[in-house]
Amino acid sequence: MTRKIIIDTDPGQDDAVAILLALASPELDVLGLTAVAGNVPLDLTARNARIVCELAGRSDIPVFAGCDRPIARDLVTAEHVHGKTGLDGAELPDPAMALQDAHAVDWIIETLRAEAPGAVTLCPLGPLTNIATALARAPDIAGRIDRIVLMGGAYFEVGNITPAAEFNIFVDPEAARAVFRSGVPLTVLPLDATHKALTTRARNAGFAAAGRVGEVVAGWTGFFERFDREKYGSEGAPLHDPCVIAWLLNPDLFKGREVNVEVEVESPLTRGMTVADWWRVTDRAANALFIGDVDADGFYAMLTERIARL
Repeated sequence: MTRKIIIDTDPGQDDAVAILLALASPELDVLGLTAVAGNVPLDLTARNARIVCELAGRSDIPVFAGCDRPIARDLVTAEHVHGKTGLDGAELPDPAMALQDAHAVDWIIETLRAEAPGAVTLCPLGPLTNIATALARAPDIAGRIDRIVLMGGAYFEVGNITPAAEFNIFVDPEAARAVFRSGVPLTVLPLDATHKALTTRARNAGFAAAGRVGEVVAGWTGFFERFDREKYGSEGAPLHDPCVIAWLLNPDLFKGREVNVEVEVESPLTRGMTVADWWRVTDRAANALFIGDVDADGFYAMLTERIARL
């Protein structure tokens, strides 16, 4: 059996690798991609999503443009990390495939209502604006979602865009708060896990040797990692978003806890902070499986093998 998923994304090199991993995995049936503003503005994330589909030879995957700004704030982007296009590091042609006419939020709602309850997993890789907006417009869909598996937040690692906040949550904390309070089962891949999945030089070399698509991935990750090497002094850059897809494919690669997670939206110092009750010091009910560790070697072995299939 295959698992039906919708990937909500703001590509971003690591988003692109996550999409490729999903498209290379027969265990997953990618119903469509929904683009959201985040790493770069919406026109570029919608463009980049189509570029990745064409790179994978999957121009049949429908791509929908969604929300172009957060629910209650001005958009913050991350060209300082991902470059001006979001996919700097490899030269690829503009996409030939067209965007779908429907708005991403409308399509998410229609798809969840058309599929059997519990048939679809949502995989947000960027700010949660599209997902929160869909839940607000159509509260009935919450009970139809199998699970939301998302990349965002942190506990011990704290922040990568501010001292307190991870980028995806920081960009639209109101959306994140709504999703975490939605009652939908959540799996969260935070910085605590993704910062253990570093693209070392040896792993980049593995991508480069993994065929035509692997060479593109190596270009992306080679560009992407320069920021983290300079910022953290680390051996390479974390591939955040592919951890979402990897958890779906092999959750045994990951370890975490069911805990309560709240999102700070008021404080100017800690806006977007994910307050995870890792040690269960409150009586707040758990609302998320919060992942804290990953088998990085196993993760990269799977990722490289799957990319070589494309």
